[in-house]
Amino acid sequence: MNRIFGNSINMAQKSLDYLWKKQNIITDNIANQDTPGYKSKFLTFEDELRNNIKKSELTTSQGYGDAIKESGLKINTTENESARMDGNNVNPDAEYVELARTTIQYQYAIRAVSDEFSRLRSAIKGQ
Repeated sequence: MNRIFGNSINMAQKSLDYLWKKQNIITDNIANQDTPGYKSKFLTFEDELRNNIKKSELTTSQGYGDAIKESGLKINTTENESARMDGNNVNPDAEYVELARTTIQYQYAIRAVSDEFSRLRSAIKGQ
């Protein structure tokens, strides 16, 4: 199946996994906005993907598909100081904005996958 889709489906899957997990982390931050000492978390994916793609360009044994598959998601904790007395550093306004942004990105990614399948369906039918 990878030959039909190339790397687009692998990348879409990884992107959707990332956005889904990012939404979960943001909602955890929002749920813990009143928890004393709680430090907000964030998810990274792009840096590892970029590094894996650069490595795959240097070696011929690893293709872009493998670089995408091997790129993992990393949960980080924000260690910056809090302006609050209880040590919690969650900024609910920023979290809600990021949640809205991530939700739109997720919907766009789902649409892109759907469009990819529609194009394939049209090509198969010969339309």
